[in-house]
Amino acid sequence: MNKTKGIVIAFLAVGLGLSACNTGAMRRNPGKTYAPDMTYSQAYDAYTHNPNFADGETSRLPVSGTVAMGHELPDHLVEGDTSAYKTFNTSMTFNEAELAEGARLFNIYCGICHGTKLDGQGPLFVSGKFAAMPANFKDGKYLHMPVGTMYAAIKFGKNAMGSYASQLDIKQRWMVIAYIKKFQAENGGDAFTMGTPATDAATAHTAAVAEGADTTQQKH
Repeated sequence: MNKTKGIVIAFLAVGLGLSACNTGAMRRNPGKTYAPDMTYSQAYDAYTHNPNFADGETSRLPVSGTVAMGHELPDHLVEGDTSAYKTFNTSMTFNEAELAEGARLFNIYCGICHGTKLDGQGPLFVSGKFAAMPANFKDGKYLHMPVGTMYAAIKFGKNAMGSYASQLDIKQRWMVIAYIKKFQAENGGDAFTMGTPATDAATAHTAAVAEGADTTQQKH
């Protein structure tokens, strides 16, 4: 009796196993696909001809004037426009934590030349690697330097100093400058003052001139 019962159980187990296999096979069969050209769309290699575009290119440039997600708006500063450098500014403000971050970034990227004390006595200069001394931010020549000029030097480089545009993003550049200006303000220089971005500066100046002209006309 027990032997018969065991045989029955074995057959049931085999039957259930075969049933499970069949079910799995049925699940793997997708049946008929609606709009197969959308489900299994044609793929084009990035560097092969693509008939969907007039120029045949698969890799597309972004739409003109757009900014990628997660990226900052461009500053529109043009290299070599020294007049624009002097008036260029930012509307950003920084708290103590951000100023501390500016100091950290300065020590990483700038201290090697300008010195962690901002006195131009960085390790590279002291070691004799450079013939010319890097900027000493305590010197009167730099105490009143416009923030836009500093920004341009970071972005484009100046003299023997290379560009740091790839190392520091827009906000980080301004944090470094805010830190330098804080140091300079404590040593008789100009403080970091937030102003109108350069793109709006000309408009603000024109409006101020126009307002002055209106006031003069009203007096007469």
